[in-house]
Amino acid sequence: MHLASLLMKTFLKRIATLTLTALSLTIAPNASAHCQIPCGIYADAAEVASLIIDADTVIKACHMIDELSGKTDLQSAQQLVRWVTNKEAHAQAVIESISNYFLTQRVKADQEDYAARLVDHHAVIVAAMKAKQNTSVEYAEALKRAITVLEEYYPSKHPNHD
Repeated sequence: MHLASLLMKTFLKRIATLTLTALSLTIAPNASAHCQIPCGIYADAAEVASLIIDADTVIKACHMIDELSGKTDLQSAQQLVRWVTNKEAHAQAVIESISNYFLTQRVKADQEDYAARLVDHHAVIVAAMKAKQNTSVEYAEALKRAITVLEEYYPSKHPNHD
C-alpha cells in the first residue's frame, strides 16, 4: 500500500508540473526579438525607444501599485493585480530584448568598447530584475536610467551595420 501511495503522489506531482508548464507556455508573452539570422536589418534606436516605453510603463505601474495598495474594495484589488502583472511583463520584456536582440546580435566581441557594452547591457538586465522584485518607483527609475545609457551606442541616425 505504501508503494502505491508513493507512486500515486509521484504521478500527481508530475501531472501538476506538466499542467503548469503547459499553462505557462500558453500564457507567456511571445518574445518579439529580431530574427537571429544575418539579415542585416536592424532598428537599434527603435529597440531602445521601445525599452524606454517599457520602463515608463514600469514606473507608472509602481505609482499605481502604491496608490491602490491601501484600498480594500474589489475593483481596486483587481486593478492592483493588473498593474503588478503589467509591471512584471514590461520588466521581463526589457530582459528579453537585451538578451535576444542586443546581446545576441548587436554587442560583438570585436567592438573596441566590447567590455563597456557588456557592462552597460548587463546593468539593464539587473535593473529590470530589481524592478520586477520591488514596487518602489526608485527601482523603475533606475531601470530607465540604465536604458538611457544605451542610447549612446545606438543613436537614431546610426546606419544599420551588421
